[in-house]
Amino acid sequence: QVQLVESGGGLVQAGGSLRLSCAASGRAFSTYAMGWFRQAPGKERELVAGISRSGGITYYADSVKGRFTISRDNAKNTVYLQINSLKPEDTAVYYCAADSGDTVVTGINDYDYWGQGTQVTVSS
Repeated sequence: QVQLVESGGGLVQAGGSLRLSCAASGRAFSTYAMGWFRQAPGKERELVAGISRSGGITYYADSVKGRFTISRDNAKNTVYLQINSLKPEDTAVYYCAADSGDTVVTGINDYDYWGQGTQVTVSS
């Protein structure tokens, strides 16, 4: 098993930036592909970015391409999500999730472990 704890959320003005972190503990972090999801009020949870075990493969939802960057540091057991040019529509709870496969998967049900989420609120 792996335990995931997100941090870095907050209230930011439109156009600003945030870096979310997800610290993992438990089973070897490097054996998991990782994803960042978000869920806005009244909407379904959606994958915004994913990264393979080694970090060599990444995935981004069309809505965030060019603004979000996912990365990982396996030595620190941490995955990051750099969010730039924030928009009010980015307001959501952001979750990190772990999948025991070796590449990026996009289905919510593909992920085995979830963090508790961190709130990102973007004011206009």
